[in-house]
Amino acid sequence: MKPGLIVGIIVLAYLLGSIPFSFLIAKLVARKDVRRVGSGNVGATNVMRTAGKAAGVSALLLDVAKGVAAVLIARRLGAPASLQGAAAFVVMIGHCYPVWLRFQGGKGVATSAGAMGALAPPAMVLTLLLFLVIVAWKRYVSLGSILASACFPLFVWTTQRLGLEERDPWLIVSALLIGLFVIWKHRSNLERLRQGVEPRLGERRAG
Repeated sequence: MKPGLIVGIIVLAYLLGSIPFSFLIAKLVARKDVRRVGSGNVGATNVMRTAGKAAGVSALLLDVAKGVAAVLIARRLGAPASLQGAAAFVVMIGHCYPVWLRFQGGKGVATSAGAMGALAPPAMVLTLLLFLVIVAWKRYVSLGSILASACFPLFVWTTQRLGLEERDPWLIVSALLIGLFVIWKHRSNLERLRQGVEPRLGERRAG
């Protein structure tokens, strides 16, 4: 591919990821700055806690959609698997560090799920099932996100070995990088889980 097109795909992925749907929906629905209420995280879970379930679900779906869009646009433009994987990673970075909010964004779970779901659908189905089981069992969205992110690279490798999707090492590399980054973004949640003060799903966080 031409260098200009490669740069364009990466820049577009970042700008897509930077669209702060959670911030915009919380402002529109509840007239609240999601960065200043609840956990302070610019993500769907915090929107749900501070602006209601409908607002949270809307933010979640839009965050997933921008991850999917980044990969599908790259694919439509003829990007190889390595560049599609790079777009998946960069759209998550855009969500976590959006230029429009002075680089204060969310933790990348929904956006990375959308991106990697477009890259490796069978593995993402397994990852989503694991996430739902953990959240239903423990009612910690953060714990579900952490464990699902940790297992996602393994699911990609497994589904490739089973012939459920094309064997491509770049998909595994992308999955590993995204999984590690999501876990790193949840390091404060890990500490709260350790201390037993992490809010469960449905609980409102003070502040």
